[in-house]
Amino acid sequence: MYAFIVNPHARTGLGLKVWEKLEVFLKKQNLKYEAYITRYPNHATEFARRLTEGPEKITLIALGGDGTINEVVNGIQDFSKVTLGYIPIGSSNDFARSMNLSKEPETMLKQILSPSEYTYINIGRVTYGEHIRRFAVSSGFGFDADVCFHNTPTGIKKRLNKMKLGKLSYTGVALYLLMSLKPRRMTLILDGKRKYFEKVFFVTAMNQRYEGGGFKFCPKADPGDNLLDIIIIADMPKLKALLLLPTAYKGWHTHFKGVHTFTCQKVQVKSETVLPVHTDGEPAARSSKVSFSLEAERLKFIRS
Repeated sequence: MYAFIVNPHARTGLGLKVWEKLEVFLKKQNLKYEAYITRYPNHATEFARRLTEGPEKITLIALGGDGTINEVVNGIQDFSKVTLGYIPIGSSNDFARSMNLSKEPETMLKQILSPSEYTYINIGRVTYGEHIRRFAVSSGFGFDADVCFHNTPTGIKKRLNKMKLGKLSYTGVALYLLMSLKPRRMTLILDGKRKYFEKVFFVTAMNQRYEGGGFKFCPKADPGDNLLDIIIIADMPKLKALLLLPTAYKGWHTHFKGVHTFTCQKVQVKSETVLPVHTDGEPAARSSKVSFSLEAERLKFIRS
């Protein structure tokens, strides 16, 4: 069975318009499907949980942005029973960009209905306090999470979405917040190896190459290699960080001093103060300790 989980508010209402067009195509094909339209935050998680709690195998198709993908993977009960498809309608679309998916919704729908290639992708886990949340793209601790807390669907992001410039909202908010940022001391334990960093801007665990609307933070990240790619920005002047930001669109930032990258299966991070945490660009919590790891089982994904 095909089950579509649709975020009608993706990119300021574009999600609903796209779905209405795709549904016309589905009806013409006389295909059996069910559609679930989200109405509030984490509704997609509720749908995914209910749809995957039985013994039957199912194809889940998420229609929305990175936040919709995040909600869906957080609801899946048993990865072995699910094949995931995705029709990207968001403003950032970092998951789609990393997976080289088509930007055309009808093209993606046709590929999902008649797939030629599947792949198995890792899903990340971030633990803070007694809470655990999954992520498909990335999870960050510190400055990049603070940007996500301020980059809400209201305000600057909403205005830029209407002008089809939504992916620039991350950059705009980042530049604004950078001026008041106070880098913090952090301790990391990467697969048992302890490392110390002074004046850390942020630590991010990447499952995909891109974050924040096209920043290629971890150019070598592979969502199927059973490893997390970790990026740490630390010990650099704010002006240098400001000038470095545009180079991240091409992944060139990794060649500069103060940019540290690692691969691991698990990393524990402790900050000297409480900092924000995000999952796939969605605000998650505030904590002084986080742990990033991977789910034991990979998820089957329709690539083309």
